[in-house]
Amino acid sequence: MRILALVPGGIGDQILFFPTLEDLKTQYPNATIDVIVESRAKSAYRVCPCIHEVLIFDYQAHSGLADYLNVLGIIRDREYDIALNLGQKWTIDLLLWLNGIPLRIGYRSQTSWFVSNPVPLKTEQYASHVAHDLLTGLGIKSSCPPLKIAVPTEDIDWAQAEQQRLDLKDNYVLIYNGSSRVPQESKAIYPVEQWRTIIDSFKQKQPNLSVVLLQDSNNSEQTILMQENYPMLKVTRPGDVGKLAAIIAGANSILCTDSDPLQLAVAVGTYTFALFGPTDSTKLLPSGSERYIGIQSSTDKVADIPPETIMVKMWGS
Repeated sequence: MRILALVPGGIGDQILFFPTLEDLKTQYPNATIDVIVESRAKSAYRVCPCIHEVLIFDYQAHSGLADYLNVLGIIRDREYDIALNLGQKWTIDLLLWLNGIPLRIGYRSQTSWFVSNPVPLKTEQYASHVAHDLLTGLGIKSSCPPLKIAVPTEDIDWAQAEQQRLDLKDNYVLIYNGSSRVPQESKAIYPVEQWRTIIDSFKQKQPNLSVVLLQDSNNSEQTILMQENYPMLKVTRPGDVGKLAAIIAGANSILCTDSDPLQLAVAVGTYTFALFGPTDSTKLLPSGSERYIGIQSSTDKVADIPPETIMVKMWGS
């Protein structure tokens, strides 16, 4: 059996979909599972062991006929039995129908004409549960597993070497200030000048704790600004998702904005304090856990969260 999952979005969106892939593999242990993702998200599958092949299609681009014909050919060559479409573009549903895939699972909508097994779209839920609902279209009624990933040994080794290089002594907190959600980026970043009180609180409350800036391809500019304003902070620059996950896993905690590192932190179980503005914390963090704390702005801008509010959440007073 061959199964195809079509998953728009960035790295964080893929990680939120991992529990669905895990459950799919549990239900169909002998199946070959492929995914079609955007180029910016391909690297997420370095830490997902249940995928056979990662194919590329930029869902958000203004794709022309040639792009659709290309992906049509890619799908046809592999002769899939089941397709799950996490997106809601009827053009993708049409492609799956044209390929003659017997079971085509997607969300019920006014344009879901080409979906063989439509399921209700319940967007009020945690995003991982929204994705897992697709499996009900296959008659699967199991609960959604928690987020988890498989970090390669070489990436764990890199993180240990990085901790030694930065002289962290297994006792550090990470700060990530950036956003992987491009349309909302300006509202999702915490102003550099507002970090001072928070950084000072780490030094006062836990003087032996190293504060480390986490840099990836989405926040290089913000990290440079943070370094210029707070030169006492150390910086780590993991080269890929596996190394990023490994350095997060070794941290005491992480304070971050809504971003890819946020979902990796949840997946590896690191204590997480996350700042939300244009996005909803209840849909992007699992409920019922004291390990993952969402700090929601009263507006759609992260900048409107007072530093004092963040410190109360972190320190309890």
